[in-house]
Amino acid sequence: MRIARAMLDRIVDHARREFPNECCGFVATRDGTATEVAEVENVAASPFRFDIEPHVLLRAVTAIEDRGDDVGAIYHSHTRSDPYPSQTDANFAAHWPGTEWLIVGLAGDEPQVRHFRIEDGRVAEVELVVDG
Repeated sequence: MRIARAMLDRIVDHARREFPNECCGFVATRDGTATEVAEVENVAASPFRFDIEPHVLLRAVTAIEDRGDDVGAIYHSHTRSDPYPSQTDANFAAHWPGTEWLIVGLAGDEPQVRHFRIEDGRVAEVELVVDG
């Protein structure tokens, strides 16, 4: 996925604002390039997991698709661990085939962002190209 620096900074800022809880949201894409970041509320309000109200999830996905974009990535933060998909993330990914995962790690001194594809429980890191 290709993403503008300003969009990635917005995701990292969202993670910092929600700390110590995880943040979550969507990255809309068109032809592999991010077109929009859609923040959503983590109703779990937890440092260990995120959850999105079903009606909010439907509204966000519908808005992305109505613009002709795809849900290119689901993003969230890990507040106490490395930005690598947990088993919970892998289980959730089973409901989103073809969707990539962007994780912001806040456990270290500086935020770390990594990007993954999770298919059939297998995790593979994929390239994230940041413009700007």
